[in-house]
Amino acid sequence: MIKSIPGTKDILPEEIIYWKNLENIVHQIFSNFNYKEIRTPIFEETILFSRGIGEETDIVGKEMYTFFDKGNTSLTLKPEMTASVVRSFIEHSLGKLQPLNKLYYISPMFRQERPQAGRQRQFHQFGCEAIGSNSPILDGEIIITAYRILQKLNLKDLKVKINSLGIPSARESYKKILREYLRNKLHLLSEDSRKRFENNILRIFDSKIESDIDVVKDAPKLIDYIDDESKKDFEVVKELLTNNEIPFEIDSKLVRGLDYYCKTTFEIISGKVGAQSALCGGGRYDLLIEQLGGPPTPGVGFAAGIERILLACKNENSTTLPEESIDIFIIRIDDELIKEVFNIADILRRGSLKVEIDYLGKSVKSQMREANKLKAKFVLLIGGTEYKYQKYILKVMKTGEQIELSANNFLELQSLIYQKISAY
Repeated sequence: MIKSIPGTKDILPEEIIYWKNLENIVHQIFSNFNYKEIRTPIFEETILFSRGIGEETDIVGKEMYTFFDKGNTSLTLKPEMTASVVRSFIEHSLGKLQPLNKLYYISPMFRQERPQAGRQRQFHQFGCEAIGSNSPILDGEIIITAYRILQKLNLKDLKVKINSLGIPSARESYKKILREYLRNKLHLLSEDSRKRFENNILRIFDSKIESDIDVVKDAPKLIDYIDDESKKDFEVVKELLTNNEIPFEIDSKLVRGLDYYCKTTFEIISGKVGAQSALCGGGRYDLLIEQLGGPPTPGVGFAAGIERILLACKNENSTTLPEESIDIFIIRIDDELIKEVFNIADILRRGSLKVEIDYLGKSVKSQMREANKLKAKFVLLIGGTEYKYQKYILKVMKTGEQIELSANNFLELQSLIYQKISAY
């Protein structure tokens, strides 16, 4: 038997209803905030991610699916979406078309990491990028947007964590202070954190290793060293969240290890998904567009993991969906009427009704069982004695009522079916 690749997962029909529900909410909320959908290719040139995410990150160094095409160009299945959206923004000169571009996406991503609850090697994210404004109001808006989507899914066990990274120059001064604090404690850090001490010291705060957490728990806080402009913007964000009833807490250890990030950063976490508790995260990246070859342009955005969110919904039992049903099941009493049954079904389907018929040559009794299994609202019986007198029988499944209809007057049949369905 050929099976799916470890870290990938088939999304079966009984699960799709939950995916569609989430996707519909994502489309609705982003539309409310006037974000426009964007779709980018599933793979990009590798250099986009090595420049955009950073050579020193685990994503680029260990997790990307990279290969060479026949032209010997290094390509990578996209591990995240921000770099792809920014590449598209630059390539198509979207900034010249309008000063502010508010874009959102739903897309698969790929990272070669150890599969675990809520984390797969092919996973899916939704998110947004607002490019063109440095207003802290926009920072607050994306946090509110993310929270509203999760709130619409009836998730309750949520925590919003925010921090400010300041501007890069202030952050560089802080890095020196942090380096001095940690210098005599290097022997207490994990091997990965000792490497980060040299290459990307802020990422030590991302460590989940207990010894690392213990070492940095009393470290100087970045937020105490940020510049005045960033402090002012952070106050605006906090006020906006408070006024819009978004509960939050300040997490001074919430950082982004890349230099193009600045000012606002945030995460929304859930206690219902195990070790990988972050459902979404993002922040401001005013230097990224310029770093990828575009004009100096501010930007802010977030990404959210669909699998993790659906796992949280399942664990909280937060999603109540209506039962799936069909409008009509057409039962064929006589085998020779199969073509007529199909033609009638096709006409009703063109009238936007959800219709099913039997394709397996089942008995009338088995067809009725199938109609019940599919939760059909109506059954249309064609054949038998009534058919000899050019009649059909429409059965209302909720009440058991049976209505005799003329087979020669299809308009009457359609009209009655629509009337009954609207009153169902």
